[in-house]
Amino acid sequence: MVGQILDGIIAVILGVGVCVIYFVGSNILLDHVFSDDRNADNSLISRHCQRDALRPWMFLLPAMVLLFVYLIYPVCETIRLSFHDFTGERFVGLKNYAWAFQDPELLQAVGNNAMWLLVVPSLSVVFGLVVAALADRVWWGTFAKSMIFMPMAISFVGASVIWKFVYDFRGPDSEQIGSLNALVMLFGKEPEAWITIPFWNNFFLMVILIWIETGFAMVIFSAALRGVSDETIEAARIDGANELEIFFWVMIPQIMTTIIVVWTTITIKVLKIFDIVLAMTNGQWGTEVLANLMFDWMFRGGGDSGRGSTIALLLMIAVVPIMIWNIRRFRREEESL
Repeated sequence: MVGQILDGIIAVILGVGVCVIYFVGSNILLDHVFSDDRNADNSLISRHCQRDALRPWMFLLPAMVLLFVYLIYPVCETIRLSFHDFTGERFVGLKNYAWAFQDPELLQAVGNNAMWLLVVPSLSVVFGLVVAALADRVWWGTFAKSMIFMPMAISFVGASVIWKFVYDFRGPDSEQIGSLNALVMLFGKEPEAWITIPFWNNFFLMVILIWIETGFAMVIFSAALRGVSDETIEAARIDGANELEIFFWVMIPQIMTTIIVVWTTITIKVLKIFDIVLAMTNGQWGTEVLANLMFDWMFRGGGDSGRGSTIALLLMIAVVPIMIWNIRRFRREEESL
């Protein structure tokens, strides 16, 4: 444990050190290569414009190299592998894509992902809005927001471990340690293996991500609501609007852009959901999702890079339109300013 902490600290120090050395070194290099010269008549020739033109590209160079190595090349390689067999050597054309649209397990994963997309962003946004709007109205609101935001600091796997104890089931003749079963037995009911119940177990897993993302949504909405104009709220009160009407017809329209940003951010996270399903059920009992299925095909049972790459491309195709829509919306907002 101590060794891992030290490794992490050393990695951070090295990373920051390399960045500082690159920053200082690139400036020195530019100043040396494009230093000011003098003409034959001893007049100064300034190369300030050349240095300024190249300096941004020098600082962008590492990011562009990393972008190519860790994004562009893997995407191109994934596309290539999706047209090959499990070895990645024999070309099979569209065979993997034909399999993708016929495989029952993959179709179930698509359906489960669709359920996650409908439920998790919606409830996270709703709960985040409610908490952000109500927390500032009570004296213990700051403490409540801190507690709700705390799950954001926990990894998905860590959150899954916590919720394992909530859903834990030990058999009818064993002592139950799961919180949910303890509550059920308090009312005289029989304990259940909650995460093995078909269909409903998907919602039990969604609760974990909603628990995490509500804090994220709450923080963003809390800041946005504080930016709502007091004049518009007072004008609505003068016109006879009650607090509920003010919230829905005055405050919500003014923070709609923020709501959309939070919604799309959580949507992208949901499309990539993997850790929670892997840690809780490993895709068993009808809880399979695309990312976990991709992992199974890629790295288990000998691996099938062709089918795994095909699933990876399906995930990318699902995420890219949302990102393009976000980028276009940001550009429109910048142009309107």
